[in-house]
Amino acid sequence: MDDLEAMVRRQLYRMQGFTEDVARVRAREVSEDGAIAVEVDGNGALRNLEFSGDISRMSPAEFERVLVDTANAAAQQAFVRLSELITELNDEQSQQVGG
Repeated sequence: MDDLEAMVRRQLYRMQGFTEDVARVRAREVSEDGAIAVEVDGNGALRNLEFSGDISRMSPAEFERVLVDTANAAAQQAFVRLSELITELNDEQSQQVGG
């Protein structure tokens, strides 16, 4: 019974750690021209947005394209990191079950 309790406790602590790791996921991307910087969290939600004076030289369509492309690139980075965390957790879980 002690072994089972210890295993459950380890799994609980690992899940708490996983939740904290996920909450800390951030990704930042800067447009090629440096005009726009976007930071997102692990859900792809916007956390920070910065513009340089270079945006004043962009047309509205160009501004929109660069903003969306930069935000998408940041979200992709965040999702890759989130995927890595999930893979690590799954690997740990399968080792515990198999080993």
